[in-house]
Amino acid sequence: MYSLARPFLFHLDAEKAHGLGLKALEAAYRSGLNPLLAGRPKPLLTKVLGLEFPNPVGCAAGLDKNGEHVDALLALGFGFVEVGTTTPRPQEGNPKPRMFRLPEHNAVINRLGFNNQGVDALVRNVARARRRHGLLGINIGKNKDTPNENAADDYLYCLERVYPLADYITVNISSPNTAGLRELQEEQALRQLVSILREAQEKLGAQHGKRVPMLVKVAPDLSDDDIDACARVLGDLKVDGVIATNTTTDRLTIENHRLAREVGGLSGAPLYGKSTAVLRRMRARLDPAIPMVGVGGISSGADAAGKITAGARLVQFYTGMVYRGPDLIDECVGAIRRLREGVPT
Repeated sequence: MYSLARPFLFHLDAEKAHGLGLKALEAAYRSGLNPLLAGRPKPLLTKVLGLEFPNPVGCAAGLDKNGEHVDALLALGFGFVEVGTTTPRPQEGNPKPRMFRLPEHNAVINRLGFNNQGVDALVRNVARARRRHGLLGINIGKNKDTPNENAADDYLYCLERVYPLADYITVNISSPNTAGLRELQEEQALRQLVSILREAQEKLGAQHGKRVPMLVKVAPDLSDDDIDACARVLGDLKVDGVIATNTTTDRLTIENHRLAREVGGLSGAPLYGKSTAVLRRMRARLDPAIPMVGVGGISSGADAAGKITAGARLVQFYTGMVYRGPDLIDECVGAIRRLREGVPT
């Protein structure tokens, strides 16, 4: 069914198509027609982060920024859905147009800039979700006008509000579309921020009688030395998990494309090699007890299996579904299942 809708959606501006696609998905879910979009994969139980995931394939943050479509996305067959990035206050994000498709590369460039309705709206939306089919991650960030020296205040504000509702929480310090955000990945800044959040996480766990895992999402554009420093800090502070990676500012893989000079993060197939290299290096240097989530460039089941082979326990995608549709979920679950069973993919 998606193959029939795709030509129409691709005729529209990418951001308008994004909104319309989510509305159509929600309508299909509420009318009971979502099985026409994709068949749910057979369970592939995956225990990680102290949680049991129905399968290890998740929807990456960015698709549902305000947590309005959790049930509809889980009904497609994802084992988990990550919503956000959410910020303390609502913000419009960067000027439009700010999202561009590159069909020749199965890629997207976006410079959305954490456009969202604010964490209080997300909390209200998520509280209404029934979440019968999988787990929920909530991705938190800072407002663009909050200086980095005050960034911890924004992250704490969001952490406290989403904690009761999330199965896990992701700290996003790696989007390229908020000026200066990636500076929070520098060793000293990272240690300071994550120390504050880890202390708050433990206090919230005692307050709510449950411990919600907290993960940190890193960029694919880190140097080898930066990756090593990141792994050292996150290991020292005993974070629960690491997501590798966000989108890239590198244009080497699309340098001859007419849109290559558009500012923003590149996602989709061209990101796969770079993001997987970061995953592999960080896995080799990170405390083995800290699980990793592989995201970036997954366009096929083989790609998903490749992330697992590189050291991920879970995988996520977003742009891949723009080009392949919901059938990609089952394909990825199937490929990971065969990998576990030792069957060549």
